[in-house]
Amino acid sequence: MAKREKSYTEALSELQNILDKIESGDLDVDVLTDEIKKASELIKLCKDKLYKTDAQIKKIIDEID
Repeated sequence: MAKREKSYTEALSELQNILDKIESGDLDVDVLTDEIKKASELIKLCKDKLYKTDAQIKKIIDEID
């Protein structure tokens, strides 16, 4: 079965959870690198979704004009 891509909201929520753990000092040093890698992937996913949404909105606006 194909893995469902996270929504922007889900990715943002996961990013916030990682940030909260880092800021609170709850992350063990051994886990920190993995969490930073995960955060990097989530940031890329969010950026991609924002760029795609921006392009779609511009296309819609161009079609109106």
